Amino acid sequence: MDVNLISHPLVQHKLTMMRRKETSTGEFRQLVREVALLLGYEVTRDLAMTTASITTPMEAMQAPIIKGKKLVLASILRAGEGLLAGMLDLLPSARVCHIGLYRNHETLEAVEYYFKAPEDLSERSVIVVDPMLATGNSATTAINQLKRYGAKNIRFVCILAVEAGIKMLQKSHPDVEIFTASIDRELNQSGYILPGLGDAGDRMFGTK
Repeated sequence: MDVNLISHPLVQHKLTMMRRKETSTGEFRQLVREVALLLGYEVTRDLAMTTASITTPMEAMQAPIIKGKKLVLASILRAGEGLLAGMLDLLPSARVCHIGLYRNHETLEAVEYYFKAPEDLSERSVIVVDPMLATGNSATTAINQLKRYGAKNIRFVCILAVEAGIKMLQKSHPDVEIFTASIDRELNQSGYILPGLGDAGDRMFGTK
């Protein structure tokens, strides 16, 4: 699958504001939400459509609506919650899955501690959200679990990615399409993206 780099001017402008270390917690959180809505617009661009009979104040008509069951938004805790909020602004009827993962700082591997998803994942399109695609371990672990529960149509949305994370996710799940606002230069020895924007969860929630 290709990587979809979202170069829309609004996305890129807001990303620059997020990168600035002077940006406050409140501003950062709002920017994540706004960027998520814009990314959500792109990732849902090709949803299947059908028509329904409705009546406007003027007359009856056949009008376009999204076909099939509601989407599932799968948030990788905790940083994924910021993207989830923006996605839900755009898709308020979506079902929500939560996947709790934390990074082992010695091995950089993802450790799962929570998973809760709607039923019938096999019949729904799933959009996985996490601000960073760094090592690729968290994304790969989350998608492994979703597939165990039957998910087949999966897309991954992040704000920043690096080649190492992209390659790992594509190797593990070549069927999963990736959407990102930027492909940054590299990872440092601690597995953080450079130039990046710091720890998205800490900046979003005001923690260290």
